[in-house]
Amino acid sequence: QVQLVESGGGLVQPGGSLRLSCVASGTIFSIAAMSWYRQAPGSQRELVAAFGTGGTTNYADSVKGRFTISGDNAKNTVYLQMNSMKPEDTAVYYCNADVTTSLGIRFYYWGQGTQVTVFS
Repeated sequence: QVQLVESGGGLVQPGGSLRLSCVASGTIFSIAAMSWYRQAPGSQRELVAAFGTGGTTNYADSVKGRFTISGDNAKNTVYLQMNSMKPEDTAVYYCNADVTTSLGIRFYYWGQGTQVTVFS
């Protein structure tokens, strides 16, 4: 069984910063990629940033230059550093991992989601 545990969400003022963390644990053989999604009320879930094999990264246009995704392979952990935050960044943020288990099964796992709220 694979579990993703998220932390770091909360309240922040416009222009402030937060760092989200997501740790994958369980019967993991390998992880091809980890990523962050977000979903605001009344909106569809969107990809925020992805961290893939070889350290490749992708960002949504709305967060480029403000957010940075990074990973610690030894800890099966992905981070999202969020700077210069805006009210439109308010959403539930979800961690996703492309995991191959010890049984050779490849599956996308999701975290429970963590609320990020930006307001004055």
